[in-house]
Amino acid sequence: MKTRPYHHGDLRTTLLTLAEDTLRDRGAAELSLRELAREAGVSPAAPSRHFKSKQALLDALALEGFDRLNAVMSAALAEAGDTFAARLDRVARAYMGFSTGNAALLELMYARKHDPDVAEELKAATRRMTGLVNQVIEDGQRRGEVRAGDVDLLVIPLAAALQGLTALLQSGGFGAERIESGLTETIAFIRRGYAPCEGP
Repeated sequence: MKTRPYHHGDLRTTLLTLAEDTLRDRGAAELSLRELAREAGVSPAAPSRHFKSKQALLDALALEGFDRLNAVMSAALAEAGDTFAARLDRVARAYMGFSTGNAALLELMYARKHDPDVAEELKAATRRMTGLVNQVIEDGQRRGEVRAGDVDLLVIPLAAALQGLTALLQSGGFGAERIESGLTETIAFIRRGYAPCEGP
């Protein structure tokens, strides 16, 4: 019987890629380190060098997802200019672009985010993402383009709106052909809600 090799050029990256494919196509319940080893062409024991358990693999996949999302959002903000309107538009579209293209991964990311035993690395990645969005609102407040208030509370409507759009798209309640117009209207609605209060 032919024995599969133990070593692999970049096994960790290969396993994460294969795991994400399985997550997207069949769901987290179908993930198996043994099956991933078979697909990678290595021995069943090889994945344990990088991931001690299936949960460790899922955590690494969720962390990679947050890192990718943070990179996408940071890049969008770097090109957005200074106004709150432009920055809100860019960060919202960057988030929605990621979420529509990585629905299963996003679900995993948020599932692990709320677990009590979540790893510190995942907590830190979540804080980085939240910090990016909070910064958009804080900058808008400093420029007088966003009403005064607790940023941690002000960010809730934005998060709820984007998560709601994502859920509608994933459930089939909101067709992909309407996502662009729906997102544009949602951003405009949020901007009005953040506008400074008029009068005394």
